[in-house]
Amino acid sequence: MPAAATPTSELGEFLRSRRDALTPERAGIDSYGMRRVPGLRREELAQLAGVSVAYYTRLEQGQSNRASDSIIDALARALQLRDDERAHLFELARPRLTRKPRAPRPERPAPGALELMDAVSGASAVLLGRRNDVLAWNPLGHALFAGHLPFDAPQDSAARPNLTRMLFLDSHSRELYRDWSDEAALLVASLRFVAGQHPEDRALVELVGELSVKSTEFAGLWAKHTVQLCSRGTKHLHHPEIGDLDLDYQALHIPDSDGQRLVVHTAARESSSAHALGLLARGHGKREASDGAAPGLVGLDQHNGPGR
Repeated sequence: MPAAATPTSELGEFLRSRRDALTPERAGIDSYGMRRVPGLRREELAQLAGVSVAYYTRLEQGQSNRASDSIIDALARALQLRDDERAHLFELARPRLTRKPRAPRPERPAPGALELMDAVSGASAVLLGRRNDVLAWNPLGHALFAGHLPFDAPQDSAARPNLTRMLFLDSHSRELYRDWSDEAALLVASLRFVAGQHPEDRALVELVGELSVKSTEFAGLWAKHTVQLCSRGTKHLHHPEIGDLDLDYQALHIPDSDGQRLVVHTAARESSSAHALGLLARGHGKREASDGAAPGLVGLDQHNGPGR
């Protein structure tokens, strides 16, 4: 979200993007006349939601921030929004007055998060902050997603790996995903949802600004205003050491952590992906042992506490 964006402008842009994406056929209305775009006209959406065209126009143009819950709910139904999209719409329509831009502060792993990751065996585990900064990873998580980076990279809070930045700007990460365009669209949609939840997060604004300048692909996806939560799914990877992998993932949200989540990737038992993961784990375990690196988790400093 650009630094100059306001809650009302974000609301209008999101409404317009969802209206443009909903065809008359999906909305169940008859199409008439020449249409410049495939989506709904303003008057068609207003009719579906039961509001006046003038009032809806003011909402979309960012001239009103006092829409009632019933009107926002009616718009969500008319636009056929998913639950995550509906939650995003309400966040944009109800900006919290107490929110002010905050100076970026380094995130630290939430209490118990590293211990939870330590309990994961035989699978890749990565602890992410709400901006997709890597706060910690286990050896297999490191080997799978960022073996070209130092194992202790998450310990440097000023230069931590960020999965979104890596996906768009790091050639290793681009080559890792067999369906890169789908992964990119999903990651940007997830980041857009987080931006709606935390408009005061200056570090998030700076990340979006950086990527919008450095990547035309990111800028194009961000402009679509698509939002989507990524809690589970399948990643289709091509790892430079072990080839193609199909891995299921689950994002475990850490309670009272302000958006941190532990993402665990697993392969189906007895599958070729499971066999390949085992080879990767054994190979990197031997490499770390020969280098004298501790095979435990990165992110916990025995002297300074977590995340320092």
